[in-house]
Amino acid sequence: MPPRGCTLAALVALALAVAGAVFLAGWYGGGPLPRETAFVVPDGSSLTSVAEKLEREGAIGSAASFRLRARVLSAGGTIKAGEFMLPKGASPARILAILEGDEVIRRFVTIPEGMPSIMVYERLMAQKLLTGDVPVPAEGSVLPDSYDFERGESRKAVLARMQAAMKRELDALWAKRAPGIAVKTPQEAVVLASIVEKETGKPAERKLVAGLYSNRLRQGMLLQADPTIIYPITKGKPLGRRIRQSEIQAVNGYNTYAMVGLPKGPITNPGRDSLAAVLDPAKTGALYMVADGTGGHAFADTLEQHNENVAKWFAIRRARGEL
Repeated sequence: MPPRGCTLAALVALALAVAGAVFLAGWYGGGPLPRETAFVVPDGSSLTSVAEKLEREGAIGSAASFRLRARVLSAGGTIKAGEFMLPKGASPARILAILEGDEVIRRFVTIPEGMPSIMVYERLMAQKLLTGDVPVPAEGSVLPDSYDFERGESRKAVLARMQAAMKRELDALWAKRAPGIAVKTPQEAVVLASIVEKETGKPAERKLVAGLYSNRLRQGMLLQADPTIIYPITKGKPLGRRIRQSEIQAVNGYNTYAMVGLPKGPITNPGRDSLAAVLDPAKTGALYMVADGTGGHAFADTLEQHNENVAKWFAIRRARGEL
């Protein structure tokens, strides 16, 4: 018997209200995740497959309940592929909002300016969340920068973005090159920029170093860039010792102490600033440079001035106990 004064309609309304509250609580109430958890949505996933994967991985209690509530209560957004971070105890509603939103986890691989291609290869292969293999990229073909990637993405795809970025940057800079520069092609610009990249660690010096080497190229002088000696030995990795006299005299396609002109190819992957410096170098009479003890260089227009700078550098090294 229903309570006195209670009609059947009232009982039905009460039952519906209770059911609705339960239905809503199952959607907006806390979920079973014991800790913050990464969740991957594969490409082409449907609501059904995502719900089943969420249940398998313990993010929700029931795939069927998730699907039903999502269809009734959600705004009808689209689940996106990618990797997402689901908070501890996230409700089904919160989980769906995350999977339909822009909270994809962004992971990065960074290629510093002046990193040679053998080390780019090693860095890509060391990223355990990438898949597949890649060859060592052509030297000078990668633009140093930070590149985002998704878990499970192929190394080939990431490398392709790095190389496409270099082509775009080089094309844009070449189109704005200064008149009368020493390099004749974009590839020559990359080769000379790779030397500039390796020869100075001071950003403020890049244009001056580029101007110096441009002067030497025009005059048919030996470039005499130490990094071009090292490259055939280590493929651009640090040598870890002093250069030997036999290596200074070695004849190959890179050693600019034994050949006039540019090396046969780049000796590293130059950054934007070194490329820009080569394509718009400083107007200078400098033909010589030597370390100045501060991480930079002393520049000279004449051999006499250069010899004075070299003497100062040796005095600094003796004071440091290096000689």
